[in-house]
Amino acid sequence: MYISTKYLHVFLDIGDALLSSGAEIFRVEDTLNRMGYACGATQMNVFVITSSIVITMEFPEENVRTQTRRIRKTGGNDFEKLEKLNNLSRQFCQNPMPPEELREVFDQIDKVVPTQTGKLAGSILAAFSFALFYGGNLWDALLAGLAGILIWGAQRHIRKYCMNEVTFQFVASFLTGCFICVMARLFPALHVDKIMIGDIMLLIPGLMATNAIRDILIGDTISGVMRFIEAMLLAAVLALGFIGAIFLIGRIG
Repeated sequence: MYISTKYLHVFLDIGDALLSSGAEIFRVEDTLNRMGYACGATQMNVFVITSSIVITMEFPEENVRTQTRRIRKTGGNDFEKLEKLNNLSRQFCQNPMPPEELREVFDQIDKVVPTQTGKLAGSILAAFSFALFYGGNLWDALLAGLAGILIWGAQRHIRKYCMNEVTFQFVASFLTGCFICVMARLFPALHVDKIMIGDIMLLIPGLMATNAIRDILIGDTISGVMRFIEAMLLAAVLALGFIGAIFLIGRIG
C-alpha cells in the first residue's frame, strides 16, 4: 500500500473525530493540511463541510490519491478530546511519525469517551445553576437538576432509537416539559419558567450556532449556512417540545 493511502486513512479518521468533538471547519481543514505537508506531501487539498471530508494528497513518485468520508454524526462537544487531537497534530508537525505509529496514538485518544457519571453530574450542575442564575429559588433549582437527570437518561437510552437529532430534540424536550409541568401541578409554589430555562440550556444548540456564524464570517459559507439552519431547526423543535408539554398538561389539568 502506498504511504499516501496509509496517511489518508488516518487523516480521515482524525478529521472525523475533530468534527464530532465540536471543531470548526477551518480548524479541521488547517489541521489536516499542516499534517499532510509535514509528512512529506508536495500538494494537499482538503475540503470539509459538516457532512463530508475530501482529502487529496500528492507525494513524490506517487500518483495523486483522493478519498472521501461521509460524516453522519456531528455537533458533539468533547473539548478534552479536541485538545488532545490538537496536541497530536502539533507534535506530528514538529516530529512526523510513520502512519502506523500515528494510527496507534490516535486510537488511544479516540477510544477515551466521557464517563456517564461525569455527564450526569454536568447535567445536574448545569440545570441547577442556570435555574438559580435566571431568578429561580432553591426548590426551582433542585427540580431543574432532577429534570436534568431525565435529560441525561434520554440522551443515554432514547437517542439511539430516534431517527435523527431533530426527533430526539423534540422527544427529550417534550418529556422534560411534561415532567416539569406535572411537578408544578403538584407543588404550585414552583416557578415553571425558571425551571424550564435551566433545563433548556442543556439542549439548546448554542455552540453550534456560534460556530456557524464564525464559519460564515471566515468564508466557509456552505458549512456555516448548513450549521446555522440545523441549529435554528433544533432550537425551534426544542421550543415546540416544551410548548407541546405545556398545552398538554394544561388541558389535562
